[in-house]
Amino acid sequence: MKLLFRTDASLKIGTGHVMRCLALAQAWQDAGGHAVFAMAETTLPVTARLKSEGVETTVLQAESEGRDSARCVIDIARERGAAWVVVDGYHFDGEYEHEIKSSGLKLLWHADDGLNRPCKADFLLNQNFGATESLYPLREPYTQLLLGLRFALLRREFLAWSGLRREVSPEVGNIVVSMGGSDPDNLTGLVIDALKMIKMAGWQATVVAGGSNPHFERLQRQVAADDPRIRLEKSANLPELASHADLAIIAAGGTLWEMLYLSCPVLSFGRDSLQRRILDGLQSHGIVRHLGDPSGMEPGRVAAAIEELSLSPTERARMARLGRELVDGEGARRIADLLIRAI
Repeated sequence: MKLLFRTDASLKIGTGHVMRCLALAQAWQDAGGHAVFAMAETTLPVTARLKSEGVETTVLQAESEGRDSARCVIDIARERGAAWVVVDGYHFDGEYEHEIKSSGLKLLWHADDGLNRPCKADFLLNQNFGATESLYPLREPYTQLLLGLRFALLRREFLAWSGLRREVSPEVGNIVVSMGGSDPDNLTGLVIDALKMIKMAGWQATVVAGGSNPHFERLQRQVAADDPRIRLEKSANLPELASHADLAIIAAGGTLWEMLYLSCPVLSFGRDSLQRRILDGLQSHGIVRHLGDPSGMEPGRVAAAIEELSLSPTERARMARLGRELVDGEGARRIADLLIRAI
């Protein structure tokens, strides 16, 4: 069984699309299948990670979007004998979808923010909190919707902590910070400045810079010998760090579902309107704290939010419990099973 993924990674678009596709690729491998990633753009850390997972990669000899790219994907699928194509990226449009589906291939399409256009994919996946059928009014009768956190895609390194049971500490001792694989806007630097302003005692923070983060040297200078409570690491073991953290400060995206699965209370930025809507919904249910749009945000405001939640063990305990109830970690396996049954 071969499954072809069409997605990209770069400093601009980040690595989240590839990383959640990797979660599904791992589930596919666990079911005895073979995964192939077709990418027009990638980064060296992403390529290395896919190779370490035993995933085949191929470089598209076409622009990342458009009809030529879709035809390349069709050719690769036929050469590899893949029955299914998974497309994940905001730069793919209806023409791209139509081209692939018209070739006779089965198609799973990531559609995080709904589709107000005709859509012909066999499966439409929106793993986000609050996803509803009304977001896809023009789908075909045969199109199956995979909606909500039941289908959240988590990689093996997070699922390894499925048996985690933790007690919420009355005081925050460990903080973990992660702004994704690339962090083009350098939100990591903003949070470091905020951490330096915190007046509470007894805490330490591990700041994780993703492998594709272009600001790493700048961040090193920012933390060097300035505050011993703050440690900077590159491409660290985020699941292990989060499993011992009393609080996580993150950018919304796939990391959000990972932290909820690990019962880690979350403060999160929303970089775009979709992320902010999701965070607002989660906050209204007491599941996360939404820091808001990071553009123009002052470190003092972030520091105040960290201190407030740190001093609220009851709220942190509730957040930890609700997060784990929402995300059960079975999303990738569920989707892989559906794809297999539909071959």
